[in-house]
Amino acid sequence: MTMRNRPRAGVVALAAVALTATVLTGPARASGDTAAGAAGHQNTQAAIEAAVAAGVPGVSAEARDSAGVWKSAVGVGNRATGAPRGKSDRFRTGSITDTFVATVLLQMEAERKVSLDDPVERYLPGVVGGNGNDGGAITVRQLLNHTSGLFDYLADVSYYQTYTMGDSFLAHRYDTLTAQQRLQVAFSHAPLFQPGARHAFSHTNDLLAALIVQKVAGRPYEDEVRRRIIGPLELKATSNPGTSSELPRPSSRGYSKLFYDTQPDRIDDVTDLNGSQNWGDGDIISSAHDLNLFYGALMGGKLLPAQQLKELKTTVVNPDLPITSYGLGVEKLTLGCGDIWYHDGGVVGSLTLAAFTEDGRHQLTFNYNGDWDASGIVPILNAEFCGRPSTSG
Repeated sequence: MTMRNRPRAGVVALAAVALTATVLTGPARASGDTAAGAAGHQNTQAAIEAAVAAGVPGVSAEARDSAGVWKSAVGVGNRATGAPRGKSDRFRTGSITDTFVATVLLQMEAERKVSLDDPVERYLPGVVGGNGNDGGAITVRQLLNHTSGLFDYLADVSYYQTYTMGDSFLAHRYDTLTAQQRLQVAFSHAPLFQPGARHAFSHTNDLLAALIVQKVAGRPYEDEVRRRIIGPLELKATSNPGTSSELPRPSSRGYSKLFYDTQPDRIDDVTDLNGSQNWGDGDIISSAHDLNLFYGALMGGKLLPAQQLKELKTTVVNPDLPITSYGLGVEKLTLGCGDIWYHDGGVVGSLTLAAFTEDGRHQLTFNYNGDWDASGIVPILNAEFCGRPSTSG
């Protein structure tokens, strides 16, 4: 598991260590209703509190299961004033945006407006090219399951340093960027491998997928997400920011260790961020409540016909972490008690994870308003879905 949009080695390593240390044991309760709900989610609450005690500023969470809806907020939402985190906070979801885009494309496939096995070139002629990149050799499906081989624009050292680190982030946080600017960064690099050879997550794939939605619909991708998902599900806390740099209220401040190499204890308020910098692959703002409604509806078959839902759940193994596999906008994780599905997302100042059973009847979504430590995430998942107390990673 990696927290999308924040590929710092420390965060990825901590998440991987937490996974390998905690997922291999536990009772088989991941499928269907679990003991966690009946127990009032005390184990989940304890795991969230442990994450905050370890240094996460605050956590906002909601779980839904056969026992009803459970909400929690722990820690601070504003380090300057001491205001607590809110149970209904809105936050930047990062790459959870990808599931919304994939769902729209699968709906379009059901309507025969798109074929997932068509080359990207058919929908975006001339967009993918240069340095061995070939839009004619990559399919739409390979974008969605991240087997295209395209270089991740956010992994470009210069881009990453400019827009996510130190004084440069503070100087550029309000910049408006276009999709074309980010793609230019990606295609200045050769592909990592031939299309279809393996899985490797790349924000470039998701940005192209959003552009395909826009091209086929003839309107902004945001309008299609609103028309097809946000509106019908009445997701009142879910929106696209456009070029706005502000978070809608209620919300907490977001924090980052922008100077972690030289000032590891320094924490900056990074709440304000121009939404265009994550357009299409990480810009959606939502809440734990709305994301649970979305994933519950998606996995419960309310947004896709049976064939498209089957395609969504057809996965390829992540060779970098074989206990995870990637479908079309959702991922599967093998816990010691069984499989759960999830998607994570990270933006500067925010880490989010939405997890759910295959039937969509049990969901947990939680958000950190700090982006530097993912080690408590898997203990939270184990507590909720395996019904056992938190363990340290």
